[in-house]
Amino acid sequence: MNEGNNGLRVGFVGNPNCGKTTLFNAFTGARLKVANWPGVTVERMEGMTSFNGIPIRVIDTPGIYSLSCYTIEEKVTRKCLEDNEVDVIVNVVDASSLERNLYLTLQLLELNTPVVLALNMIDIVEERGMEINIPTLSKMLGGIPIVAVSARNRSGLKQLLLAVVNHVKDRPKAFVVTYTPQIENKISKIETTLKSSYKSLENVRWYAIKHLEHDEKIMSEYPAALEHIIDQNYEKQIISQKYNRIEEIMETCLVKREQTSLRTDQVDRFLTHPLFGVPIFLGIMALVFFFTFTVGDFLKGYFEIALGYLSVFMRQFMLEIHASGWITSLVVDGIIAGVGGILTFLPNIFILFLALAFLEDSGYMARVAYVMNEIMGRVGLSGKAFLPMLLGFGCTVPAVMAARALPSERDRKRTILITPFMSCSARLPIYVLFSEMFFPGHALIVAYSLYLVGLLVAITIAFATHHMWGTGEEDVLLIELPEYKTPNGRTVGIYVWDKVKDYLSKAGTTIFLATIVLWFVLNGGPSGFVTDVQDSFAAIIGRTLIPVLRPAGLGDWRIAVALISGLSAKEVVVSSFSVLFQVNNINSAAGMSALLGSLGSFGFGSLNAYALMIFCLLYSPCIAAVATIKKETGSLSWTIGMVLFQVFIAWGTAVLVFQIGSLIL
Repeated sequence: MNEGNNGLRVGFVGNPNCGKTTLFNAFTGARLKVANWPGVTVERMEGMTSFNGIPIRVIDTPGIYSLSCYTIEEKVTRKCLEDNEVDVIVNVVDASSLERNLYLTLQLLELNTPVVLALNMIDIVEERGMEINIPTLSKMLGGIPIVAVSARNRSGLKQLLLAVVNHVKDRPKAFVVTYTPQIENKISKIETTLKSSYKSLENVRWYAIKHLEHDEKIMSEYPAALEHIIDQNYEKQIISQKYNRIEEIMETCLVKREQTSLRTDQVDRFLTHPLFGVPIFLGIMALVFFFTFTVGDFLKGYFEIALGYLSVFMRQFMLEIHASGWITSLVVDGIIAGVGGILTFLPNIFILFLALAFLEDSGYMARVAYVMNEIMGRVGLSGKAFLPMLLGFGCTVPAVMAARALPSERDRKRTILITPFMSCSARLPIYVLFSEMFFPGHALIVAYSLYLVGLLVAITIAFATHHMWGTGEEDVLLIELPEYKTPNGRTVGIYVWDKVKDYLSKAGTTIFLATIVLWFVLNGGPSGFVTDVQDSFAAIIGRTLIPVLRPAGLGDWRIAVALISGLSAKEVVVSSFSVLFQVNNINSAAGMSALLGSLGSFGFGSLNAYALMIFCLLYSPCIAAVATIKKETGSLSWTIGMVLFQVFIAWGTAVLVFQIGSLIL
């Protein structure tokens, strides 16, 4: 046991989508994102808990199928284990897919670190009428403790902690996998050589096996003269013999064995159909937007009424306390109009994330990557690259981080390049406002079209870069299609609350500050405070961009300023319009009517509005996303180039839409 101040160190390790993060949340009280599709955790997370007075540091690692790692997040997990950063490994396995999970288990046991097996999703096994003989399974895995748990139902958690604390110093009592005499002989000889060269090296057997597998990392870190022993790469033979052992375990320990769920197979015949799979996905997303607009707009009306009362109350309150005119204007026309206008879109955001949470936890999202695999393959990427793009519908930041799951740097950068073209939730207020204002009878269709345009632009750019950057190595899609299940209320609730909380946090910080700055820029000029907004700093800045934006139908300085402010957060575009055009409660019928009149006074119509939404869809993501891109690529020049490229794409597409539309309409 670690004697430091951090207490016992426990690492959760397992295949993607086996329930590690759900267990981590249950133990630590954290609210990390969980979903019923692989690849959600892309970096190690730490939290604290305790048991019987013993402090326990819990480490949630990215999911891996094997200790032979290729992607970034797989290397993160392996490094954590190799560097002895954990005292006990809790190997979380999906009991409903035990055969697939046991390969990693056998590798972990060779590390000679204490292992406790958490048999998760045991409730699904019971639902299928199967039974796992846990005592026999423990015996065949070297006597390690095995605890049946259900992360979703939060059962078996205390028993798991008890096993961890009681068995912290226990190690497998025997080799779980004994290879053929030829391989065992070579392992023995390699161990002798490594011991003589690296006297402090622990668990020499594992390093010997890795040498036999030609593991590049181990061979470079622990070189040895082994040419007379290793005459070829024995990785295939070692893998084969591990699976032979797994087959023995399955035949002995699993009663009423079955391979797949009949219900899942029946549903997948339609949802993953090579011809109908993509149209079904588009139809499901259209249904999501139907609810986002219809139900969201119904609830939004109550927010608008409350905001109207608040504006009247604050203006009256300022008059009663004899506040100066500029302070009243700052509070009512700046802060309340800007931040309050954004808050009225909260019902739409809530419905969108509720729908996405149901799709994720049901297991459908993994199918989307599968059905998109052929399309992505035509542009030089696998369906695996579509998973970050799917995350982009929620937020660009985790979507960019999820690109770590791709094995090559070339494909990671290409995926990072196109992911921001997915419409994140921050753009939804822009779509809702302008589509309902300029396309009142077809607002849902117009907003939905923007999501399709973003997807089309992303695939087009992926196709272009595929031919410009070369083909690279073929990346075959290997993805687990999880069992369909009824979405868990707790998981859905945590997901939606976290997203709503992030939205409210933005309203209280980024949007609040941006609104105040914008008000001062509008009311200040080279000579101090100005009475005519045309003399303000904002007008000066905006007018310099009019010649550039005019071909896109956006030739007004206030629109230019709103687009600049949107670089901090896309929601700020809406609050900026509220402040720039002095419209209170911008999302109400009266507010939209006032803004429509102001925009119409200089010829801004429905075509201009669509070009504006196209520009907001495609231009640079928010500052937080840009910072994440810089962190993930490790290149400031590449990040700057990417931002400029996206601004150019946004401008070019908006110009194309407006100019062609002007010729037709």
